[in-house]
Amino acid sequence: MQNLVNDAPIKKNFAFVDSIRCIAMMSIVYEHASLFWGQNYPHLSDTLIQTVMVLIGKFGTIIFFLISGFLMNYKFGEYTAINYIRNRFRSTFGPWLLWVFILLAVGLIHRLVVYLKFGVTDVHTPGEVLLLIGQTLGHIIFYTNYWFILNFLICISIILAFKRHIYSYKLGAFLGVLSLFYSVNVYCHWVPTEHTTAIFGFVFYLWAGIMINKHFDTIMQRINNTSRSMILLVNLVVFALSCAESVYLIHHGSDDPFNTLKFTNILYSLSVFILMLKIGEMPVVNKLKPRETTYGIYLIHQIVALYGLAMIFSPMGLGDSVIITMPAICVAGFGILRFIIMYVSSYILARLLAFSKIKWVVGR
Repeated sequence: MQNLVNDAPIKKNFAFVDSIRCIAMMSIVYEHASLFWGQNYPHLSDTLIQTVMVLIGKFGTIIFFLISGFLMNYKFGEYTAINYIRNRFRSTFGPWLLWVFILLAVGLIHRLVVYLKFGVTDVHTPGEVLLLIGQTLGHIIFYTNYWFILNFLICISIILAFKRHIYSYKLGAFLGVLSLFYSVNVYCHWVPTEHTTAIFGFVFYLWAGIMINKHFDTIMQRINNTSRSMILLVNLVVFALSCAESVYLIHHGSDDPFNTLKFTNILYSLSVFILMLKIGEMPVVNKLKPRETTYGIYLIHQIVALYGLAMIFSPMGLGDSVIITMPAICVAGFGILRFIIMYVSSYILARLLAFSKIKWVVGR
């Protein structure tokens, strides 16, 4: 492989990246606000509502890897691999670790309150307490939204290990095959299907973001030469294909029919990314200060989802036992309400912290 790292472009100011970052985080919060996960509907009409409402926002994760790779391309000429990882740990991993333990503490305090109030507990010995802490911590890291940073740092480490050959299409092809492995795995179940455990499934999108940056002028020329209506049509077609694949997986008993790395969802995520490149900077969106607040929203919204929403809706009798009896259209509306509450409250907290003396707690 040829060493092409010296071809890294001169750093520019891409204001549109902040717009993409903001929209992508909205999609992730929207996804986590949904109440459709694990629901099984007997009627096709309800299944279609479920599928459309889940998948319409199912593009944020891949896009975050793309824009991270896009921005990462500049760092090759500025930092050594060790320095880059060190900077990432300081600005990203430290705040992540803090909020992981905040969520752990909130969960344990919640269990203690339940025990003191109702006398209900399944933990009786110090050993069981330690086991509970370990299991809860593992669940937080691998099965909540906090999975992203650990996976992201592993992906970055892999990219940096091949830094000297990062612009090689052979490397890209190999990483692409790794991603497609998880697309096929949705059907074959060789390994766990959850995208949160797909350690090697997202490296390709970091690499793709790097290559988009390297060839940005050429790519944008082609995008600008394509009408917005054509790009929108492609988005609609691949979204319909993604919905069709999910419905097929649901009807065949898949345990993860909305997997981020299923092939049609990859196409949908890429098409949305192209659409956002076509739109460019969105001044109204950028007024939300996404560069300062996006990571804070990511860190905070899981706690809001698990405990804040419960404090609001449980007294109203809107628990899980009620949700499963609702028609799909009602679940969709309730999910949108949850999203608005989650995003607005997380944004306010993130912004307050990001512009305070302890802004390090929400990183960047």
